Order: sequence, then C-alpha cells, then structure tokens
Amino acid sequence: AAPPMGSVRLGGCAQSCANLLHRNGSHVLVSEIMATVEVSEAEKVYILHGVRDDLRVDGRGCEDYRHMEIETDVVSNTDGSARVKLGHTDILVGVKAEIGKPKPMVPDEGFLEFFVDCSANATPQFEGRGGEDLGTEISNTLYKVFNNRHSLDLRTLCISPKEHCWVLYVDVLLLQCDGNLFDAISIAIKAALFNTRIPKVHISEDDEGTKEIELSDDPYDCMRLKVDNVPCIVTLCKIGHRHVVDATLQEKACCMASVLMAVTSSGNITCVRKTGAGSLDPESIFEMTETGKRVGKALHPPLLELLQQEESLGKTRPKVGFLG
Repeated sequence: AAPPMGSVRLGGCAQSCANLLHRNGSHVLVSEIMATVEVSEAEKVYILHGVRDDLRVDGRGCEDYRHMEIETDVVSNTDGSARVKLGHTDILVGVKAEIGKPKPMVPDEGFLEFFVDCSANATPQFEGRGGEDLGTEISNTLYKVFNNRHSLDLRTLCISPKEHCWVLYVDVLLLQCDGNLFDAISIAIKAALFNTRIPKVHISEDDEGTKEIELSDDPYDCMRLKVDNVPCIVTLCKIGHRHVVDATLQEKACCMASVLMAVTSSGNITCVRKTGAGSLDPESIFEMTETGKRVGKALHPPLLELLQQEESLGKTRPKVGFLG
C-alpha cells in the first residue's frame, strides 16, 4: 500500500571528521539511561549476529531508517510547526517568533531558544526529575547544533542592530519514545522551521527620533527562513564490530557507545558528540563519521522534496495523525 501523504521511506547512504570528536570518557549522558528496555542475553546475541550480517531484527540494513511520517502546520497558534513519527518515536515541534533584544556579542543577529518537554506518556521513566534532566540535555545539544550562523542565517532575524531582533522559541514535545530521539527531533525542527512564517516588520521614526515597530497584518506579507543549510542529526550506535543508524530501544540496549553528528545537505559535519560509557577506537571513529556524513547528506534531498510537495498542496492536503 502507498504511504500516506507526509510519509517518506529514507534508506541509508553517508564521510569523515574524526578530529571533531569530543570524548566524554566514562560520563554517561542522561539520554543513555532514560527510556531503556530490558533485553535478555539470547536477544542480544540475536541482535549482534543480525547487525554483523547487515540484517537487523526488523529487516533493515545497518544504514536504513525506519518508516517516517512528516506533517507540517499542525498547531494553529504557532508561527510554524511539524510532527514527525520515526517508527514509534513521535515528536511534535512548534516555533513561536517574538521580538527581543540581540545579544551583546552578536548585535546584528537574532537567536533561537529551545525547550524540550518529555511527556510521561512517552515512557514512565520520563516522570518527574528524569524527564526534566533529559529535556535539559537535549535542549543544550540542540542549541549547539542549530543556534549558529552555519545552520541558519541569523542576520535575517535582526530587525534593528543592537536594539531589536526576532527570537525563535522552539518547543519540542516528546509524545512517544522508541529510540533515536535526536534524529527525529532534528528532522522535526527542520520541518517546523521550513513551515515558519515571520511577519514583515516596518520601522518608522517620529520627529524626536523614537523608533516604532509595526508588524504587518497580512498573513502573506511574511518572511520565510532559508533552511537548506539546517543540519539533521545522525546517531550511529556501535553494536559489536559494526555500527547502525536509527537504532531501536532493543538495539540501543546492545550498544556501549554512540556518536551524534549534525550533517548539512552538502555533507559538512557541524557538530559531533560521543555518548555512552564505552570506548571507541580510532578506526571505528573514522568509519562512523564516514557513514554519518554519507547518511546525513542523503537524508536532506527527500526531506526537502517532501516538505515542498506537501506545501504545494495547500489546504487540499490530507491530514494524518490525531491532529488531523
């Protein structure tokens, strides 16, 4: 059967930057101990042998993503929104644009702020403090990946240097967790930024030199963000002597170390981070960065094509999911 509109099957395909890797030693990040499942020794052996033979439990190869569904413009009271389902991982992102003051170090740029809410409905392990700690960790990683001029042209968010700029508040809600949170969240953020429409600003001065800011009421008189360079995060998990992308929770339980890398559409790696208590030898690091670059570069064209195709349908596009 043909997948519903807003769906895409993304296969594997991906090159190097081993010197960018920052080791965390034995420090285990919060995401490594949250949303875990128990796997027996027999199941671990079965998963390890499948990965060794490039045939995972669900039939995918080591560089294949699960089935993905993407839908934009799903939350009415935001300037941009998107929902992504990757397997059973379900992410909702909303973007709100508000006028703020530029940061002193970059007076001619706007900036992004991230807030991640780990719903206890996603997994009981997100209840209370656990969900808060994981949300903070994800927010900090997203800030490093997206809040820089290599991802977005932040100068386009400047209204008046040193005085006013657009601040994009990106709210991420984890509805369901089935592994590979960072990849799904980054794809949802890119889709939401693509969908974001910021009102045009008109600045006028009175006789005393006081500036007044007026926002356009016309919904079509707006600014769109150029998201071609916005990276997607690719997470590679080392299982046995090989590594896989888009690991499920069961596969994650067999993994001792992972590498997260943000990859642009041109194949440039803008951010790298190691997670997990296990170590990685230099050869593994090189192979994982090569794979991450190849997979990340191949991820962007079908994603942008899907977003443009969905937008071209306008209000006639079918709604999917519970928000339809």
